[in-house]
Amino acid sequence: MSILVDKSTKLVVQGITGDEGSFHTQQMIEYGTKVIAGVTPGKGGTLFNNKVPIYNTVEAAVKEQKANTSVIFVPPAFAADAILEAASAGIKVIVCITEGIPARDMVRVYNSLRSKKVRLIGPNCPGIISPGEAKNRNYARLYSQERESRCCFQKRYINV
Repeated sequence: MSILVDKSTKLVVQGITGDEGSFHTQQMIEYGTKVIAGVTPGKGGTLFNNKVPIYNTVEAAVKEQKANTSVIFVPPAFAADAILEAASAGIKVIVCITEGIPARDMVRVYNSLRSKKVRLIGPNCPGIISPGEAKNRNYARLYSQERESRCCFQKRYINV
């Protein structure tokens, strides 16, 4: 049973054309996650690996592809705005991988999200996974076999 992501998750990747974003997007696709769109301002109208459409805004990706989850791979200076953009576009589960976001930026994000029905995972997190169904980020297959759940906390893997 999944909690936040499953086979019905429709994922948009913010920062899909960057090094981290493109690497982990390919890993998520290979795992079976439905990556339905990417967002990189200025690169809208192109395709990632000739499969995934790229949009200039999260709002356009949600409108066209009906995305319901976002994973963020953008530099720290832009991460807070990326979170707020995803929330304002109607995304309900936002996973922010970015580390080093200034604390004052996250206070602004926190205050904005308090009134919305949004689940923010992160920032500076390894991502989320439902074994055998979907993943958002970089869990090794060793730690994500079917019928087995694991939790990552402080770089230690603990059976749940």
